Amino acid sequence: MRITAILLGTGGSAGVPHIGGPDGRGDWGVCDPAEPRNRRSRSSIVLQCDGVNLLVDTSPDMRAQLLDCAVTHIDAVLFTHAHADHVLGLDDVRILNRIAGRPLDAFSTATTLDEIRVRFGYAFRPWQPPGFYRPVMVPRVIVPGEVIEVGGLSVTTFDQDHGYTRSLGLRAGPLAYSTDAVALDDTAFAVLDGVDTWVVGCFQRREHRTHAWLDRVLEWIARVRPRRAVLTHMGNDMDWGWLAAHLPAGVEAAYDGMVIEAPPPAATAAR
Repeated sequence: MRITAILLGTGGSAGVPHIGGPDGRGDWGVCDPAEPRNRRSRSSIVLQCDGVNLLVDTSPDMRAQLLDCAVTHIDAVLFTHAHADHVLGLDDVRILNRIAGRPLDAFSTATTLDEIRVRFGYAFRPWQPPGFYRPVMVPRVIVPGEVIEVGGLSVTTFDQDHGYTRSLGLRAGPLAYSTDAVALDDTAFAVLDGVDTWVVGCFQRREHRTHAWLDRVLEWIARVRPRRAVLTHMGNDMDWGWLAAHLPAGVEAAYDGMVIEAPPPAATAAR
C-alpha cells in the first residue's frame, strides 16, 4: 500500500512565529524569519490512498492549509486528541460536508469525542437535509489498537502519553504519524516496528513535560529504525537551517505543505 501524506501544518500550538515580537510582527525565537520553511501553522496532515483523503485533526488554520495544499475533498476525519490547536478549525468541516454531499465520520476515543462535543455540540446533531449550514459529523468511537477503514485505507491506532492526557498515534501501511506525545510504550513501538517513514512530533531541543524533545525523539528513531524520519509539531526553538545541518542521516525537519510518499515510487518499482 502506497500512502501519500500531505503535511498541512508542522508547528506547535502557537505556530511559528508566535504572536508578538519586538515589532509586533512575530516572535521567531531562534528561527530565521528569512527561511520560509520556518513559518509553521498548527499541526495536521492528510493521508491519501487511491483517491481517499483522511484528515487528521482540524487545526485552527485548516481552511488556509487545505487551500494552500490544493486538497479537493475529505472523506473522513480522525482526531488525535481534543486540544485547541487540533480541533478549532472544525466549523469549516461544513464546507467539506458540502463537497462530499454527506456527513463525515469523526474517529477518535470516547474521551476525545466527548471533549469536542462540549465545544462543538452542534456539529454532532443529526443532519437535516438539504444542505449544510453547519458541520455534520458522525462520531465513531474507537479504542487504541483498533484499525479503522476509510474507503479502503486501513489505519491502525495506538495510545500515546501526552503528559496530562492521552493522544492517538497512527500507522497506515508504510507510514506512521505521532504528534503530541512525550512517552511511548512497548505497544506503540510494536505498531511502529518495520515502518518505512515516521512523521514524529519534536517540539523543541530542551526537555519538555508534555512533548518529546530532540534527544528523546532521536532515541525513539534509533529504536524504530525507519528509513526516513520527519520531525513535526515544532516550536520556535527549532530552526530549519540548524536542523538541516545537525540532524543525523535519515532524519529531517518537516515544513508546511511537505508531501511524502511512503514507500517512495522508486522503492515500490524495485520490488
